[in-house]
Amino acid sequence: MEKVLVLIKPDGMQKVIVGNVLNLFLVNDVKLIAMKLVKPSTRLAQNHYQDLKGKTFFKEIVEYLEGRFHDDAPVVAMVFEGRNIVKRCRDIAGATNPEEASPRSVRGKYGRITTKGLYENVVHVSSSNEEARREIALWFKKNELIPKESK
Repeated sequence: MEKVLVLIKPDGMQKVIVGNVLNLFLVNDVKLIAMKLVKPSTRLAQNHYQDLKGKTFFKEIVEYLEGRFHDDAPVVAMVFEGRNIVKRCRDIAGATNPEEASPRSVRGKYGRITTKGLYENVVHVSSSNEEARREIALWFKKNELIPKESK
């Protein structure tokens, strides 16, 4: 069964919309198999965004995930499981740019672009099955997934 990592980023925590965001996923018949509150270290944030290393905004996106722009708010890390789960969860999340996202999506409902040009897009969703496996391993130990994966 396919799995995907979904993060509710610090801006979602600061806006106090975690329940609303979680509900948008759950009403779409996805199975939640892991969830925890995390205060990402610089190392975790850098590893998470390793594919963006070298981009001009890399430092900013790492600091964003660390909560530095949102009163040191933590991240809600979740793993969902199901068929075609990456595409389904990415559809629920909406386009990365909140202004281009469907108004029914998480980012369309709750995202914004600040006057400084910062995308507050509320959630991260793995972009592929390969990325999901890599990201889940960064954020979760195997025994934290329910049902537990074999070692």
